[in-house]
Amino acid sequence: MTSGIGKSIRIKGDIVSREPFLIAGRVEGTIEVEEHTLTIAADGSVHAAITAESVVIEGTVQGDLAAITKIAIQPTANVDGECSAPIISIADGATVQGKIETTQRKNKLAVAS
Repeated sequence: MTSGIGKSIRIKGDIVSREPFLIAGRVEGTIEVEEHTLTIAADGSVHAAITAESVVIEGTVQGDLAAITKIAIQPTANVDGECSAPIISIADGATVQGKIETTQRKNKLAVAS
């Protein structure tokens, strides 16, 4: 089961999820997805510090991202911020500004600042 925020929804604040999470709307604040994948859909717009098991970005993200396993930046993505994970993939066509840092896999999630 995946929880999420639809295209017409805007949220300001903190989001904590313990299941897969999909954002197709707009979020400002902090996002933490424990032990699961966070997906930012092509229509999604996020201005937040993000921490998750893994992150898939198809939309727009402004802020720092930290993942335990992987960050996958898709062709439609626009990312502005620091990305930190053991595996980071950037597809042709994606726009990325900021710092990319590959790290060793961690057992616990460190909150992005």
